[in-house]
Amino acid sequence: MNNPRPPFPPFLKKEAAAEKVRRAEDAWNSQNPEKIALSYTVDSYWRNRSAFIQGRDAIIGFLKEKWQKEQEYRLIKELWSFSDNRIAVRFAYEWYNGEGQWFRSYGNENWEFDEAGLMQRRLASINDVAIKESERLFFWPIGRRPDDHPSLSELGL
Repeated sequence: MNNPRPPFPPFLKKEAAAEKVRRAEDAWNSQNPEKIALSYTVDSYWRNRSAFIQGRDAIIGFLKEKWQKEQEYRLIKELWSFSDNRIAVRFAYEWYNGEGQWFRSYGNENWEFDEAGLMQRRLASINDVAIKESERLFFWPIGRRPDDHPSLSELGL
């Protein structure tokens, strides 16, 4: 099922592109793979680090595995650029692994949307940096980042 996901391309105004980015951030912070997958076309294509993923079922499986590994996951996305049916974002997220080591993962994504506002292509480059727990910056309760929480730019990231 393909339910439209506004805002729709073409992205002509920064506010519409920024809203699309925030909606994606909110969805990922929900850590609900089935819900998240509905924002992508049924045949959506991803490159995530060195993994190549296609289709909603593969997206769901990938996200379930991701959040088994990445505990206490909190993500901030920020609009970088936009045009027509494409958006570029930068992001950072914090998490810890099974050994209790904290990480901040930094990355960039290129997104391409269909006319219904569903993402048909997601290309992500991500680097993990080990941090001390005392270096964490993302402290809201699991779920949606509060509106008054600093952005990546405001945090100097």
